[in-house]
Amino acid sequence: LRFDEQVRVVVFKSQVKGVFCAGADLKERAKMDDAEVGEFVRRLRNLMDEIAALPVPTIAAIDGYALGGGLELALACDLRVAASSAKMGLIETTRGLLPGAGGTQRLPRCVGIGLAKELIFTGRQIDGEQAASMGLVNHSVPQNSEGDAAYQRALTLAEEILPQAPFAVKMGKLAINKGMEVDIASGMAIEGMCYAQNIPTRDRQEGMAAFREKRPPRFTGK
Repeated sequence: LRFDEQVRVVVFKSQVKGVFCAGADLKERAKMDDAEVGEFVRRLRNLMDEIAALPVPTIAAIDGYALGGGLELALACDLRVAASSAKMGLIETTRGLLPGAGGTQRLPRCVGIGLAKELIFTGRQIDGEQAASMGLVNHSVPQNSEGDAAYQRALTLAEEILPQAPFAVKMGKLAINKGMEVDIASGMAIEGMCYAQNIPTRDRQEGMAAFREKRPPRFTGK
């Protein structure tokens, strides 16, 4: 996906009705020794980092339970859509654990420190509407009879992104992600570097031409 130039948006969904991702198999985990647990979590954290680093926008379609590592997977995505009936939470403290695949870092960046601490300290599960009210998900939608309402809304969101200039979208994502890690002056410099890379693109010229000619732009990603 990282190197496929035809990919514009990636949507993460589950093929299991009622569950987005239920997190680690704790029965399997119980059979591991301490070293194996550490390696397992390290690999899981690396996977989430790779998802977060995908150059194109990513959307998590949460149509059911997203618990522990399952919510960490959703947090590694750029955007999240949830069914109002979906249940999500970083429940690790209820099992004698703490989030280890990015949850302690991505949740506070998403909802703020106070709310993140409350959710992690209590291990509370919340539904899609509650998640939307605190900014954990971008959209909450009523579940449908097929059980894929969040996926359908995620596709609609993806279709809003698809017509936009692909390289500009990628640079926008890069500027936001990198800029959030530094002070605002450094972030401005990052934005400037990303903008500079976009200036010589054909898509920028196409966007200007389409505006002048009062027609929809035809972006190619070049």
